[in-house]
Amino acid sequence: MSDRLLVLNKDSDTMSVIDADTGETERVVETAFNPHEIAVGPDGETVYVTCSLGNALLAFDAETWERTAEIEHEEFDFPHGLAVRESAGELWLASTYSSRVYVLDCGTNEIVDHFPTHQDKSHMVALTPDEKRAFVANIGSGNVTAIDCEERRILGDPMVGEEPEGIAVHPEAGLLVANQDDGMLSVLDPDTLEQTNRALLGETPIRVVPSPDGRHVLVPNRESNDVSLLDTEHVRNGEQRPWEIARIPVGIWPGGTVFAPDGERAFVANNKTNDVSVIDCESWAEIERYDTELHPDGIAYLPE
Repeated sequence: MSDRLLVLNKDSDTMSVIDADTGETERVVETAFNPHEIAVGPDGETVYVTCSLGNALLAFDAETWERTAEIEHEEFDFPHGLAVRESAGELWLASTYSSRVYVLDCGTNEIVDHFPTHQDKSHMVALTPDEKRAFVANIGSGNVTAIDCEERRILGDPMVGEEPEGIAVHPEAGLLVANQDDGMLSVLDPDTLEQTNRALLGETPIRVVPSPDGRHVLVPNRESNDVSLLDTEHVRNGEQRPWEIARIPVGIWPGGTVFAPDGERAFVANNKTNDVSVIDCESWAEIERYDTELHPDGIAYLPE
């Protein structure tokens, strides 16, 4: 069995299971209404899918593709961003319109905790490399909520840019936040929560995805139909900071982005051309497209 790409098709209510080398669709799995984000559980055998307009979180067996759980909650309102806290066997979920964070036990698929961010439109969630802190991008508030993962305690809500969505914590570069409405990257110190830098991106950046070796970061720009390539070790005015060094043309409305574990290729789901761009990470150019179903967005890589 080869490595597979798992691609969520929002308007088909499906997940495409695609051979990562050939682009052949091996299977199309039915989900609930409007699947948005996807994560592979810590055991590598369970795949979690948020169905945002269906207000449900689904769990699938990664071998049989049978649905093993459907998790709902009365305060789910557009459940969206996911992050796996592997050290604790937890799945963290951000529910956008209820602005709540949910913590699930990946062994039982039960909700073990949930709490409000007290912000507006809490959409995506990311963890520090040591998994001690979580950060939630709040689109409506223009800020990020920092959370102590063990105590479930909010540490602060530092302001960033306009309509922050994409978010990641880089082990050296810091907390990276893509702001949709001003086309900027905010860089914060994840310990002090102070902003250290800003960088220009494309039009409507919506994700932040570091490469496996940490040297580069990809940011898909929805409205400019390209992907910003950032060098995390770029030196500008004598200071090392993440900086855009290229923009890679892809399909229309690029969204979900993932690297292969070896870092040789990256994959970008193009919402409006119904395909996935394959990017060569040596030339940093699109080399191929894989077909999907309607409105592909959330994407994950499942190794053999």
